[in-house]
Amino acid sequence: MTPAELNKHIAEAVRGTPVTDIHTHLYPPSFQELCLWGIEELLTYHYLVAELFRSSSVKPSEFRALPKSRQADLIWNNLFVQNTPVSEATAGVVAVMTRLGLDPTRPDLRDAREYFGSLDIEKHVARVLDLAGVSDLVMTNDPFNAREGNLWKQNVSCSPNFHSALRLDPLLNEWTAASAAMAGQGFNVYEQLSPVTLRETRRFLDDWIERLHPVYMAVSLPFTFAYPEDSPRTVLLREAVFPTCRERCLPLAVMIGVDRGANTQLGDAGDSVGQADVKAVERVAAENPEVRFLVTMLARENQHALCVAARKFSNLMPFGCWWFLNNPSIVDEITRERLEMLGTSFIPQHSDARILEQLIYKWSHARRVVARALTDSYQQLLDDGYRLSREQIDRDVQRMFSHNFKEWTAPARHSAVSQ
Repeated sequence: MTPAELNKHIAEAVRGTPVTDIHTHLYPPSFQELCLWGIEELLTYHYLVAELFRSSSVKPSEFRALPKSRQADLIWNNLFVQNTPVSEATAGVVAVMTRLGLDPTRPDLRDAREYFGSLDIEKHVARVLDLAGVSDLVMTNDPFNAREGNLWKQNVSCSPNFHSALRLDPLLNEWTAASAAMAGQGFNVYEQLSPVTLRETRRFLDDWIERLHPVYMAVSLPFTFAYPEDSPRTVLLREAVFPTCRERCLPLAVMIGVDRGANTQLGDAGDSVGQADVKAVERVAAENPEVRFLVTMLARENQHALCVAARKFSNLMPFGCWWFLNNPSIVDEITRERLEMLGTSFIPQHSDARILEQLIYKWSHARRVVARALTDSYQQLLDDGYRLSREQIDRDVQRMFSHNFKEWTAPARHSAVSQ
C-alpha cells in the first residue's frame, strides 16, 4: 500500500464509519425542554460564555440578567464579528453553520434564527445525526432531577438510537441532599449509612435501572477523589454501587478531575480542572476485578498514568478526551499515546455534547485527528515491513468508533433482554 493509498483509505474509513457517541447530555425531542438545540443554545453554551468575558467588558451578573436572545447577540458580536473565531468552541459553531448551509460571517443572527425557526425538530435531529455520522448516542440521565424523573415515570417515549445512562453524582458527591431526595421518592433512606439505608439505596438503584434500562451507570468525581477513604462515598461505592454493577452486569463510567466552582461568578462556566490520583483508580479496579470501568480523566497530566493503569487492569477502558481536553492539539497527543500503549483497545472520543448541533463539529474535528494518528501508526508498520490490508483498517476504525463500547456494555444489554 503506497502512502497515497494509505491516506485515501484511512480517510474513507474514518469518514464513513458510523460512531457510537458513548457520553452526551442530549435528549430526544420527546423530552421537551430538556432537548436543547438551535443557534441561541449553541451560542450561549458555557464554553463561549467564558470566552465572552475575556473579550468584553460586560460583567457576569449583567450577562445573566439578559434574555437568552440578547446573550446570543452579545456573544455573536464579540466573538464572531469583532474577533476571529479561532478557538475550538467558536470554530465549532462556524463548522456547524457551514454544514447546515448558513453563512458564519454574517454581521447578525437574522438568517440563522429564520433557518432554525423553520425546522421540524424530529427531522432536524435525524439530519444532525446523519451529518455527524452518529448512529447511536448515550444520554446522561439523572434520577435526582425532578423534571427528567417525571418524564421517565410517565413512560415518555425515547428514540431507539438514544440510550440511557444512570448518573450517580448526587448520590456519591452530595450524600446529605441525595438521601433527603431519595426519602422524598419513598425510599426508607436516612443520612446515617445504616444497613437499612444501604439496603434502600440498593433498592433505589434497582428501581431506576428497571425504569431506564441503562447501558452503564456513571459519576463525575472531583480531582480530589480518593479511594478508599473515610467518607460516605467509599461506603456507598462498596456497599451499593459496586454490588449493583456486579449483579446487574453494568459497567461504571468514572469521570475524574473537575474542580467545581473555581470562579463562582461565572456559574456553569466557572468550573476548572485539577490533577487527580490515578492510584485511586487502580485500587478501585483491583478491588473489583469483575466490574468493568469506563474511565476518563480531565487533566492532561493524568493521561499517561491512566494508560499505564489500563495496561495493568483489563477491566479499565479509557475513553474520550473530556471537556478541557477536547482541543485538536491535545486530542492528537492523547490518541497517539493510547495507540502506542493500548493498540486499538480504547475509545478515542465522545462528544459530551449538550446542544444537539455540537455533534456535527465535535465528530468532524475528532475524525480528522484520529485519521492523522492512525495514518502515522500504520505508516510506521509499512516502513517496518508489515503488509497491511484495507480490511484491517476498516476493522480497527469500527472497533474504536463502536465495537469496543458495544462489547464493553454487552453483558448489560444481554441482562436487560433476559429480564
